[in-house]
Amino acid sequence: MSAAATAGEWGLVGDIGATNARFALVDPAGALHQTRGLLCDDYPTIADAIAAYLRTRTAVPTQAVLAVAATPAGDEVALTNHPWTFSIGKLCQTLGLHRLLVVNDFHANAAAVPHLDADSLVQIGPGSPDAGSPIGVIGPGTGLGVASLIPTAAGPLAIPGEGGHITMAPADAREGAVLDLMRGRYDHVSAERVLSGPGLVNLYNTLCELSHVPAAPLTAAQISDPRMEATDPLAREATEMFCAMLGTVAGNLALTLGARGGIYIAGGIVPKLGDFFAQSQFRARFEAKGRFRSYLAAIPTYVVVRPHPALLGAARLLERG
Repeated sequence: MSAAATAGEWGLVGDIGATNARFALVDPAGALHQTRGLLCDDYPTIADAIAAYLRTRTAVPTQAVLAVAATPAGDEVALTNHPWTFSIGKLCQTLGLHRLLVVNDFHANAAAVPHLDADSLVQIGPGSPDAGSPIGVIGPGTGLGVASLIPTAAGPLAIPGEGGHITMAPADAREGAVLDLMRGRYDHVSAERVLSGPGLVNLYNTLCELSHVPAAPLTAAQISDPRMEATDPLAREATEMFCAMLGTVAGNLALTLGARGGIYIAGGIVPKLGDFFAQSQFRARFEAKGRFRSYLAAIPTYVVVRPHPALLGAARLLERG
């Protein structure tokens, strides 16, 4: 029986990124209810967004877990790619809660993995999981989230990290030319600079510059739209490069963690790519590690297609008390 069920309390969970803030209520049995997404830019503070969500809810939560796109350390929290900042203690008081836990958003995504059913996942390529091994979780969205899940005697333990800010390395000459140009623009070209919504725009703009053609003012969603191929082949190339580079970084993550339990791809971008991603160079690049090709070929890679898995993970963290 969960801590929430024992106490008979309702909880609040949130998944707060740089663009969207998603919330749900958690009943005393641990089930999610009344999921709703809000645009962060519509509210001056996180407290205002939560208040707007709760205004029309039918239950009053007394505890909460918020998964945020940041690295919580101490009482003050600042989102990495959004102006919101807040004090955990003051927010807890403002909301009238007796407990508020704030975690990294990919901590919550990792915590969700053991609770995902077959319908929540699409496997890309071969491999089967080793139940006693670590798992890696990675996800491009407004930023690039990375976390891991480590087996322990007490059950899987989600470990947050900031792997999205590793230095991005090229795997071929074309990628090298792109990254060389980007290094002239940024003091550090991290994986997030190319593997995120803004990163996809960076790839497209840089490919246009290399090809000496003007870049259209496209969003990440427009660049990755299959219909763009007919009118802008560089948009297609940018999306292909995005998938291949994600394979490189995911393979690095698998090797670093010894993630024979699998690599899970969450975030807002990849699930929308569908068959394009499945047929892309992602899996070939994931395995392209020389002498360790066979090691990686045995590791499964999954796209998480369940909506808002971080809310599920936050609900499971709420249960732990």
